[in-house]
Amino acid sequence: MAYTIEGSSGAWEVVIGLEVHAQIISRSKLFSGAATAYGAPPNSQVSFVDAAFPGMLPVANGECIRQAVRTGLGLNAQINLVSRFDRKNYFYADLPAGYQISQYEHPIVGSGVIEIELADGSTRRIGVTRLHVEQDAGKSLHDQDPARTFVDLNRAGVALMEIVSEPDLRSPEEAGAYVRKLRSILRYLGTCDGNMEEGSLRADVNVSVRKHGEPFRTRCEVKNVNSIRFVMQAVEAEALRQIKVWEDGGTVQQETRLFDPSRGETRSMRSKEDAHDYRYFPDPDLLPLVLDEDWVAGLRAELPELPDAKRARFIAEYGLSPYDAAVLVAEQATALFYEAVARGRDAKQAANWVTGDFFAALNRLGRSIEDPPVSAAALGGLLDLIADNTINGKIAKEVFEAMLETGEPAAAIVDARGLRQVTDTGAIDAAVDAVLAANPDKVAEFRAGKDKLFGFFVGQVMKAMAGKGNPALVNDVLRGKLQ
Repeated sequence: MAYTIEGSSGAWEVVIGLEVHAQIISRSKLFSGAATAYGAPPNSQVSFVDAAFPGMLPVANGECIRQAVRTGLGLNAQINLVSRFDRKNYFYADLPAGYQISQYEHPIVGSGVIEIELADGSTRRIGVTRLHVEQDAGKSLHDQDPARTFVDLNRAGVALMEIVSEPDLRSPEEAGAYVRKLRSILRYLGTCDGNMEEGSLRADVNVSVRKHGEPFRTRCEVKNVNSIRFVMQAVEAEALRQIKVWEDGGTVQQETRLFDPSRGETRSMRSKEDAHDYRYFPDPDLLPLVLDEDWVAGLRAELPELPDAKRARFIAEYGLSPYDAAVLVAEQATALFYEAVARGRDAKQAANWVTGDFFAALNRLGRSIEDPPVSAAALGGLLDLIADNTINGKIAKEVFEAMLETGEPAAAIVDARGLRQVTDTGAIDAAVDAVLAANPDKVAEFRAGKDKLFGFFVGQVMKAMAGKGNPALVNDVLRGKLQ
């Protein structure tokens, strides 16, 4: 069922488009050789070009262009062999030149598509309008002094990709899924680290509302949202605000707004500029960017396996559900870890362990997949002990917890603690006989048709054997003796 918001006048549809700014992974800036390392002291990574000293000419960084083209290819987008840099004129204290070098009419990447997966298992294809390359501005610091604003130009000139979606998104969930998927693609490609906390990925969220079947109404832009959760909250907050304006008889004004997470609301920042307000014109210091078709084809051939292709392969090759496959391919490091565990083993069992006990351990210990408390080889070794009936599933969980605590391999823990599974049918026979002898009333009830008591007998036998009985053998022996 389509997502709508109920107002006093009935249901409203939400229309969302996203402009995502992604910092290109490059050791130097878009038009200068200044460094781009995060966390450097203020104004320590600024060249004369970044500071807009007179006579300083920009030179395009070839690595940044390569990364932008690779991203376009990863988005199944049109690569424009001829593009152009323009000057976007506006004044901010942290924009030294008084203009931003960007792309407007002739971007480096044209239309593409991103497929998103939703919680109910459905998918949607979201159009990408364009990807263009531009330089970032500096940063104004308002909290360093009660009366003054300081400016840090370390970010000035850092290369950004602005990835603009079509207004195809229709719910907060879809907006969150889009940013999550785009971030995943960028990280697979190695073109942006996707770190929203450090500002290397941030979104401008365009929201409007309408009645079903109406043309688009006026949109507002919520600027610089820096987490997926906040993107989803900003969509809902702004949609609710606009619905109230329309239902109260007002008119939504096109403007730029900010999202306040602490209050869960958006507030006005400035009236929204149109393109003509920026007085775009071609940058006279930069020639048009002309790409060689064979060079682009070479980049295409070198692309890694991306999330959608990997997800389809995991479903076909490993027999995983679409949901499990989507979870495992969301991060490239997780997919690599899973494949190392699953190779030559029960792939579905491996998926259950990775997405279950292993993920829970990462969350509990505050560790990342890049720094796991148990290696893929060690987890695979644990699954091997289950497969060869050395231990059962219940004991395996106990062993896994011991692996987290000690760092020892599963086999060593099993031997040291005497956890090997009992497969001796004589010992199992004796345990079953003892349990049946101790519960004659329940045996009579089972034989009278109360089949659900079978689970009780299994539990009692496993308890008597300290959890070490082979479950399949225990079940077989029990069935034989009860019948």
